Amino acid sequence: MSHAHPASAGWQRHVAEDLAVTAGFDPAVEADRRARFLVDQLITTGRRALVLGISGGIDSASAGRLCQLAAEEARHTGHHAKFVAMRLPYGTQQDEDDAQLALTFIQPDTVLTVDIRPASDASLRALATAGLTFRDAHHQDFVLGNIKARQRMIAQYAMAGALDGLVVGTDHAAEAVVGFFTKHGDGAADIVPLAGLTKRRVRAVARALGAPERLIHKTPTADLEDLAPSKPDEQALGLTYADIDDFLEGHPVAPDVVDAIIARYRLSAHKRNLPITPRTTLRPEFLEHENETACPPARKDSVAAGSTS
Repeated sequence: MSHAHPASAGWQRHVAEDLAVTAGFDPAVEADRRARFLVDQLITTGRRALVLGISGGIDSASAGRLCQLAAEEARHTGHHAKFVAMRLPYGTQQDEDDAQLALTFIQPDTVLTVDIRPASDASLRALATAGLTFRDAHHQDFVLGNIKARQRMIAQYAMAGALDGLVVGTDHAAEAVVGFFTKHGDGAADIVPLAGLTKRRVRAVARALGAPERLIHKTPTADLEDLAPSKPDEQALGLTYADIDDFLEGHPVAPDVVDAIIARYRLSAHKRNLPITPRTTLRPEFLEHENETACPPARKDSVAAGSTS
């Protein structure tokens, strides 16, 4: 049985501040502000392209539309810029129709498709040839899932490097707080326009941008596991986005949910920080709340393949 934190509201404020979740929120204002952020980054860095992988989910659809609007605005100011949307399927994608619907909504300047399956499978084979063994089929599927996520980012950075561009990430506060992303995979990017938004706020921004309702209401999935295709994020996490959003936005949350979120927040701290060096250490968030009740450790086996490494 989980126990309530004596100062759970303090934890909520601390984490929300750390992840830049604001109290006030206007979707239209946020959409405009974040598109302007991308324009400013293009102009101030002198880069000529924004590069983003489009999966068929609402996060990449929202970020993609912001990228396209930013590229168009940058061109209006006289800055040469374009948005490159990349489709990065592992072979045949089950929800390809959703990816195409997202592209129709985004209207990107350029669409490029790279099948990551040959490179991902080759990496796994090379590791096996080198002597790597797995505990079981699920362990191998877990490792391959993270290879897929990192292979997608390899392709995006290669494209951005060739085009003198910036790689755009889709991470937001609801994923960041529980570490639900692959380290150096989808968690790697140059700029992250959805940062600080909860999942419901991402959906609200998407609606303000005119995204199709089908994508807005689509069940989120990382879809990295071959043995559990299209596995819902909430099933992988053992938490609902509604509870995560309520926690981040300062609404009342059940004590066991508070325990679970804080445990994941602490366990995944390494994914939100730069690598540790001899002169630096990860900031132990719990030290700022040393008088509060400790959290039970998060269960690593309840997290999807793309979220623990």
